[in-house]
Amino acid sequence: MLETSAAVACPYCGEPFDIAIDCTAGSQSCIEDCPVCCRPIEIGIEIDYRGRLRAVSARREDD
Repeated sequence: MLETSAAVACPYCGEPFDIAIDCTAGSQSCIEDCPVCCRPIEIGIEIDYRGRLRAVSARREDD
């Protein structure tokens, strides 16, 4: 398993935090709770065809 981490900022409170990403799982989206304000964040993970992390996005679940 090729695992990496990425920093994202909570779209609610603005606090940055790190998430672990399994690059072998391919592009995906998931819901993570902010470790500071506990609100749900939709995390988008984009993996390129070589299995490398291309982009990470964080947006409000209610958007």
